[in-house]
Amino acid sequence: MDVYGLIGNPVGHSLSPPMHEAAYEELGIDARYVTFEPPADAGQAAVESAATVGVCGLNVTIPFKQDVLDAVEPAPLAERIGAVNTVDFATDPPTGYNTDAVGATRALRSHDVGLDGEAVVVGAGGAGRAVAFGLADEGMTVDVANRTESTAHDLAAEVPDATGHGLDALDELVADADVLVNCTSVGMKEDRSPAPAESLHADLGVLDAVYDPVETRLLRDAEAAGATTVDGAWMLLYQGVEAFEQWTGADAPVEKMNRVLRERL
Repeated sequence: MDVYGLIGNPVGHSLSPPMHEAAYEELGIDARYVTFEPPADAGQAAVESAATVGVCGLNVTIPFKQDVLDAVEPAPLAERIGAVNTVDFATDPPTGYNTDAVGATRALRSHDVGLDGEAVVVGAGGAGRAVAFGLADEGMTVDVANRTESTAHDLAAEVPDATGHGLDALDELVADADVLVNCTSVGMKEDRSPAPAESLHADLGVLDAVYDPVETRLLRDAEAAGATTVDGAWMLLYQGVEAFEQWTGADAPVEKMNRVLRERL
């Protein structure tokens, strides 16, 4: 039996185990997906221990996405983002990937959102970094807007053809954008939106990385404006799909994984 899993602290809330185990069951793969909760300063040691006991693959979540870089050979995109959320032990040393970027682009594409033109990414933290690089690699021009404007400028300096802004620029940026992605926690378990409703429009594709609640204030405002909306569960799904396919070499049963995920939201 192959063993895959997730390291994080905490991990009790994770939806990854049922999503991945549903995929193993659907494809008849003899595997289990388990969670590990090492101390907050033991991410690197956890990856090294997992390799020793024969774990085939790990997902990595907060607070270990940066810590594990020293325990893996990061793929080029993960190295640019500066964070790893998927480890494949099929290589020596293990390879570290970042599937958050692909999770966002696949989520948008699954809703027929074109990845060209202007994109606005709200937030310059871990998710914002991944999404900004992912959209830029698709050929989009990226505007990063962040509460601390200097952090937005720092990220934009690393992302090709990107510019950094404070949140006060969002009204004008969104009005001219083709894609808007919220990578902040604004809207999580609260009825607030990170973007002004009056700037949303029908030619916009809007992805909110928040998935609790699934229907956020931003998505309700975007739908009212006629925009194409993509909830955060789709990004969660496709980052998991990408990890599954990397580990197993099989096409993920996306519909089954999505159904199980949404049953547990």
